Parts: sequence; structure tokens; C-alpha cells
Amino acid sequence: MTESERRIIAAQGYVELGLYEEAHEELSPLPAGLHDRVDVIEITLLCLMGRHHWSEALTLATKLCQQEPAEPGGYIHAAFCLHELGRTAEAVDILSRGPATLRTKPVYYYNMGCYHACLGHYDKSLVYLERAFEMDGELRQHAKKDRDLDCLRARLESHPA
Repeated sequence: MTESERRIIAAQGYVELGLYEEAHEELSPLPAGLHDRVDVIEITLLCLMGRHHWSEALTLATKLCQQEPAEPGGYIHAAFCLHELGRTAEAVDILSRGPATLRTKPVYYYNMGCYHACLGHYDKSLVYLERAFEMDGELRQHAKKDRDLDCLRARLESHPA
């Protein structure tokens, strides 16, 4: 294993533990060319998101979308960054225009539900959320604490689990 490979693996581990500064420190000394690798971009993106550096994270998420247009991750992260930047309508747009593979992910439906709730599209939001809950029942528990869904709290609690 090379030193660069060790650093990338260590950074992945730090991200999984929520230690974003440590992950960033592992990646910083990598040769410039390695910073364009998809796995390094993803780790760096997660570090930036974990530290709430939304604008910088959005730049990397956009780069990820360009490098892997058929993969859902870049679109999900870009939309989340846009939402955190107060650009929720753009978040919906990027997810709507993303690859078909997005529609296989419960997080796509969950995030669309959250974004539509924030935009005041409550009925549309509930349709997306119900689909997310069908695909991954654990998301229903997460929704109970999600501040984006405060406006729908009563309606969500009246729906059967």
C-alpha cells in the first residue's frame, strides 16, 4: 500500500467517524493529481459538508456531477448544499434533472419531500415522503426530528407507520 492510498483510506475512516478536520489533514499532502480522483473528491466534499462549508462543497459536488453524470451522489450532495444555502428551488431543480439512478434511492424521495415542504408544496411533499418511507421505513423516524418538516409535523404523525 502506498502512502497516498493509506492517506485516502484513513481519511475515509475519519469521515465515517465525523472527524472532518482529521480527514482533511490526511488528504492535504496528497499530490495535486490525486485531488481529482472521484474518491478523493467525495471525501473532501463530505469534509466540507461536515464543517458546513456549503459554497465550497457545492463547487465540489458540481464537479462530481460532471465527472460522474450517471451517479446519484453528486446530485444529492449538490442539492443539499443548495438547500443549506437557502436556494431550495434550485435544489429541487438539480434533483429533478439528475440521472434516473436517483429514483432508486430513498434519500432522493426524502430530500425532495423536505425541499417541497420548505417551499410550501405540502401535498407534493407528502407524496415524496410516503415513497421514501415505503423504500426505507427508518426514514419515518428521522422525519420526526427533521426541522425541515416541522410545517408537516401534525400531518406526518397522523399517517400510519
